[in-house]
Amino acid sequence: MKVHLVDGTFELFRGYFGPPSRKNAQGEEIGATRSVVRSLSKMLRDDNVTHMGVAFDTTVECFRNDLFDGYKTGEGMDPELYAQFVVVEEAVRSMGIVVWSMIEFEADDGIASATERYKSEAEQVVICSPDKDLYQMLEGDNVISWDAIRKKNWSEKSVFEKLGVTPKSVPDYLALVGDPADGIPGLERWGAKSASTMLAHYGTIENIPNEEMNWEVKPRGAKTLAAVLAEQRDDAMLYKKLATLRTDVAISQPLSALEWKEPTPHFEKMLQRLELTKEMLF
Repeated sequence: MKVHLVDGTFELFRGYFGPPSRKNAQGEEIGATRSVVRSLSKMLRDDNVTHMGVAFDTTVECFRNDLFDGYKTGEGMDPELYAQFVVVEEAVRSMGIVVWSMIEFEADDGIASATERYKSEAEQVVICSPDKDLYQMLEGDNVISWDAIRKKNWSEKSVFEKLGVTPKSVPDYLALVGDPADGIPGLERWGAKSASTMLAHYGTIENIPNEEMNWEVKPRGAKTLAAVLAEQRDDAMLYKKLATLRTDVAISQPLSALEWKEPTPHFEKMLQRLELTKEMLF
């Protein structure tokens, strides 16, 4: 049995910036929420999708914003998108799907924690998100991810083929190279090649010596890279902390609770609000 863990916030953004805007009879923008509901219902029509949980960023900011002023915020977000944060959670719950609302944490932390909880019970955990932060959770064939945009599965092997590092080194990689999507700047002069070369050998930033003369591998520009790392090591460790997903979010449901059976009684009312019908979904 597989368990599918969905990044609901990604699905909401995809629904907002993909399909055209749609307002209901009351003038409420519902386009992105409709898209999420239709996407999840399509997944549930697949016989291989039996157990599902969806994590959402209920608030835009999280504990990482307290650690670093440059971390991503909701500044500049379209009010019509932000207004659907509440609506989409209500809609997905009404479908009878388990929802995890992240307030102090992010949706990725919820997915990481659920992965940690269920991976020993499920035949396979499928993380439904293209976010490279979540690569750090991949393990062999037991935990994989699905990128719906590129229609591609990612595994521990394919992550290594793409980045040149194992999933466990992904937070270190993002700390050195940076992750613009999350507002992590990375270190000056460090790029994908130098980061992967060093981490393939040392595994973590902590294991990389400060002095270039002590490096057992020498990427191009090693002397400069070593000087930058020595000077900005504290920054690198902060960026690694930002990129490291938390696996201690309280996920209370047993795996059996994620088995999808049918929508809740509230679903009919939500369908009217979203101007959808059951026949359009299931």
